[in-house]
Amino acid sequence: MTLDTLSLPLFLPADRMDRFAKACAAGADAVILDLEDAVAPETKDAARAGLTAMAGAPLPVLVRINAAGSAWFDRDLEALAALPAAAVVLPKAETATSCAAVAERTGKPVVALIETARGLRDAEAVAASCARLAFGSIDYAADLGMAHERDALLHARAALVLAARLCGQPAPLDGVTTAVRDTDLVAADARHAVALGFGGKLLIHPAQIAPARQGFAPAPAEVDWARRVLDAGRGAGAVVNLDGMMIDAPVLKRAEQIIARAREAGAGQEGRDRWQTDGSPSRS
Repeated sequence: MTLDTLSLPLFLPADRMDRFAKACAAGADAVILDLEDAVAPETKDAARAGLTAMAGAPLPVLVRINAAGSAWFDRDLEALAALPAAAVVLPKAETATSCAAVAERTGKPVVALIETARGLRDAEAVAASCARLAFGSIDYAADLGMAHERDALLHARAALVLAARLCGQPAPLDGVTTAVRDTDLVAADARHAVALGFGGKLLIHPAQIAPARQGFAPAPAEVDWARRVLDAGRGAGAVVNLDGMMIDAPVLKRAEQIIARAREAGAGQEGRDRWQTDGSPSRS
């Protein structure tokens, strides 16, 4: 698994490394150790020091640092430079310059978390300077004084997907669902995200992993339709008719995307098994 194919990372407060092994075994694609919102100011230094326990993890480990301008930012960057993290998650990302600086100082790829109006306004420039975009929907809603609801956030989500596409980046990661154990809501939020073009979703509890994975996987009827479309289009001319529906190149591409999603949904554990303890994908 690579950062490009990462889809369902699980947050874990960095001051709760006693839960790290359990988080790694929960079934997520990666673990994000959080030094920011989940850690109180008085325990941030201790949490940072405990990050060394990530060595030898059986899956990718990312670290969300504190925001630029905070009292802990520089120390977070110094620590990350010496740690085997797969990437740095930069909160409140707003400029290409800040993303490039974090990447340079840590030697790690950056996942830029868009959480403010300024970040969304310059999302395309940020996307061009980082490895991947992610949506901090709760902070974004608070920054604009808006409801944390699907309709209110539709523009922001669509803008992030567009920014990533324009820069040739992988599809962004959607924000969290705050209802920890409402599995129906988690699955519905995941389906909403994939319908908009997101490639994954940030998770805050192990109970969210299975419903989120279910939401991102295409339904059996979608897979059946895609297979029929590809079978009908194989070896045909530019346009073919299937059950009264015109099938041309864009329809074939959509069918291919559905089959790819189905394969990815079934390959999550295989990908995690191939992740080596040095934090890089296996070459075998």
